[in-house]
Amino acid sequence: MSVEEPSWEVDPDDDWGVAVIATVGRQLRLRREAVGLRAADFAVAVGYGEDMIYKIEGGKRIPRPEFLDRSDAVLEANGLISAMKEDVAKVRYPKKLRDLAKAEARAVEMQLYDPLNVHGLLQTPEYARGLLLMRRPAYTRDEVERYMAARVARKVVFERDPAPELSFVLEEWTLRRPLGGREALRRQLEHLLEIAEFPQVELQMMPMAREEHAGVDGGIEVLKFEDGSAVGRSPAVANGRPVTDLRQLRILELRYGIIRTQALTPRESADVIQGLLGAT
Repeated sequence: MSVEEPSWEVDPDDDWGVAVIATVGRQLRLRREAVGLRAADFAVAVGYGEDMIYKIEGGKRIPRPEFLDRSDAVLEANGLISAMKEDVAKVRYPKKLRDLAKAEARAVEMQLYDPLNVHGLLQTPEYARGLLLMRRPAYTRDEVERYMAARVARKVVFERDPAPELSFVLEEWTLRRPLGGREALRRQLEHLLEIAEFPQVELQMMPMAREEHAGVDGGIEVLKFEDGSAVGRSPAVANGRPVTDLRQLRILELRYGIIRTQALTPRESADVIQGLLGAT
């Protein structure tokens, strides 16, 4: 049996994901039965346990891409099983992050402020892992893996053409805390300096010494779309639920605008980050 499990658990609250994985499992079982291969023999052929095969075929586990490719070859499916990887890739991410990624993929402008951590779109894998491992009660290994994959997948926003306008405000103290170790922090600071060079990115830092700060009510996310609509979110508005009401959006944009004026300029922020990198 493979040392690495070939699957993730299915989120029972994700109705669409449950349906997709049930369909994938059913198609896998039908193909296996059509070629006259018992589950035990199939398990040996793909290098995984028989119990795991039953879980995947029963729609209880999300198969990894490499498992689907290996199954396609063993069952001589001519790419039919491998073709399921696209839908499966979407399901493997937690529903709330999948919905967020869809909104980010449509946005033409984003205003993003996280008072607690480096924003998810800016995190390196090492930083993200260190952050996820700090969660209490602790995430399972499976959950850490899924959240890590989702955060990496969201980074395609930087590769879009045309690229959206991205504004980030970071807190200085989050850039000093060595989550995951000093080497992880060093790589995170280097990554921020790289991202700050992108022409569509405005990256600012809020100094710890500021005596006035409009961000005391928590994080802010405002995403604007090509049709003129927008969606925002903040713990201080509608209990953190996404909002589209113009009045609530105006409040979020007002707060974000003030936060930006209180923060260092992008150039000043890059200089400070460079200094922190040199001291790490």
